[in-house]
Amino acid sequence: MELDKAFELAVILAWEDLTKVTTLSSARLEYVREPRTSLDHLSVWLVKGRGYQDRVCDYWTQTSSAHPSGVRFGNGHGSDKLAQALDFIMKNQDQFTRPADAGRNGLVLIYPPAGELRAEAAAWIGEVIELTRTSAAPLAEVGAAH
Repeated sequence: MELDKAFELAVILAWEDLTKVTTLSSARLEYVREPRTSLDHLSVWLVKGRGYQDRVCDYWTQTSSAHPSGVRFGNGHGSDKLAQALDFIMKNQDQFTRPADAGRNGLVLIYPPAGELRAEAAAWIGEVIELTRTSAAPLAEVGAAH
């Protein structure tokens, strides 16, 4: 599964949690990736009417004097589903594929999900949970059929 698709499914899993705080028209996930390194930071934003944007959270893999590692929610947002999914993805990102032409900046746009996408996200996280319990298959196979 592609890294960006995993990010999309993570946000879709948390869609109901995110819409408890506000009505939104879309969400986006942004990251900057240095060449030949793992992704260290990402941000999730909600986009409301008239272009208003609200940062949901940041995720850092490395601790620094400016921030701890892991997910940090702000502006009244919170979602255990999103936190767990992002934590899994970021800790296993080398197991996800990236397009050969992937640039330094990453942007994943997520629109209000239809039932089919919600079902896909639920099935994917179920596979991830089962995999982490059994460690029977490589992560690259999780969601390969989706």
